[in-house]
Amino acid sequence: MDTFEFTEGTTPLLVSMPHDGTAIPLDLADCMTAYARTTPDTDWHMTRLYDFAGELGVSILRPFYSRFVIDLNRPPDGEPLYPGADNTELCPTRCFDETAIYRVGEAPGASEIGARRDRYWQPYHDRIASTLAALKARHGIALLFDAHSILSVVPRFFEGKLPDLNLGTAGGTSCDPSLQAALTTVLESASDYTQVVNGRFTGGYITRTYGDPGNKVHAVQLEQAQCSYMDENPPYDYREDLADGVRPTLRRLLETMLEWSASQT
Repeated sequence: MDTFEFTEGTTPLLVSMPHDGTAIPLDLADCMTAYARTTPDTDWHMTRLYDFAGELGVSILRPFYSRFVIDLNRPPDGEPLYPGADNTELCPTRCFDETAIYRVGEAPGASEIGARRDRYWQPYHDRIASTLAALKARHGIALLFDAHSILSVVPRFFEGKLPDLNLGTAGGTSCDPSLQAALTTVLESASDYTQVVNGRFTGGYITRTYGDPGNKVHAVQLEQAQCSYMDENPPYDYREDLADGVRPTLRRLLETMLEWSASQT
């Protein structure tokens, strides 16, 4: 059974949506709480929010399975992304609101985590790596846009309300400075939305690992506050009235990456 969906494009840009999946295998679901089985920490509706991406000729990669099965944007060895801060694990055991994901005594051990890494994590990352290599070979350059969303208020991770649009470039190391500047200009022009570059979210494992600007591979992450396009409470409905406002900015970010790449080759 496939663990992800991949759509090949015609441009140098790959859009990854590592937390878009919601499926949980039945044997794992049996170990989880009823609340966790509703996958509350999903990056909801990302495929719909970015449904214009195909028109731009970008490649798209999204998983079928929930981040509660395994987090595709975490290091395979389980090292924390943000040392000294509260971090979610490779196989999370707590929801963002601190409630337990697993029933008492049912959290995965080392062998189970290893099996999930082989079954779900590794194929996704193999596809990222092979796609970026193919894009670079074909176009002379490769781009990666890692698309995310999160509740606008999560006290566990940050104080107050998150900016609407949070661009991460691993502190400026995962892409060329001129690309970061171009994307920052796009965000700053979206005056109806708050924005920050390399704030609370500087980019996860995917951005940090695959961004290699010296080798003409440029990666960025966008963490979007969910209040900008959906209802943040169950059943987590997509809000067309909100999404229509922010989608032009999202589209402009992808277009800007493509325009920038054309200027580099």
